Amino acid sequence: MDGTGELHEDRALLGRTSTAERVADILRSRIAEGFFAPGTRLSEDGICGALGVSRNTLREAFRLLTHERLLVHRLNRGVFVRVLTVDDVADIHRTRRLVECAVVRGLGEPPYPLDELAAAVAEGERAAAAGDWTGVSTANIHFHRELVALAGSARTDELMRGVLAELRLAFHTVGDPRGLHEPYLARNREILDELQAGRRDRAERLLARYLDDSRTLITDAYARAVDERGK
Repeated sequence: MDGTGELHEDRALLGRTSTAERVADILRSRIAEGFFAPGTRLSEDGICGALGVSRNTLREAFRLLTHERLLVHRLNRGVFVRVLTVDDVADIHRTRRLVECAVVRGLGEPPYPLDELAAAVAEGERAAAAGDWTGVSTANIHFHRELVALAGSARTDELMRGVLAELRLAFHTVGDPRGLHEPYLARNREILDELQAGRRDRAERLLARYLDDSRTLITDAYARAVDERGK
């Protein structure tokens, strides 16, 4: 199964004003959700048929996602969902630490607009209670996206959208959402509590340790998964 069947329900989103950017948005979401796994070749015929778009529109969407490092074009073979290296995973975490800690450091005086961040924490806790570990993974991405959104910068939001989408490629390769995300549920809550109390400096220190620990956990798990696949 190549995953294109899941795109038929997205066709209605395009309407008459379809653009390459909107096609890219749909494909980005489907990649993040794991419908197109790392290493998957994307079928032009299948996707064009599912979404009802032209090849030129789709190829422009592919170009946008290649620029975001989610896809890779292989000469005479086609377009594939990118497979990260272990170094890529470590670098993604270095970028996250630089950006996320800087956002918290620059928040200014409390109170902070934390409703969406609190909703992401609650989303993760509900998913964990239901045993929905893929849902916990999604909620954790929402947590970090909303944390960065506190900066009020469209450019920073766009940067982190790409970084977090790349990170999900690693999650799909490891395939252990509970092991990757359960340890951080309580830490998300703790960071939120500190921000709600106006303790920005304390929240930044917690976040820095959190991201350092996450880099070690995910990079090591990814290296093991790559090694197992290579055997």
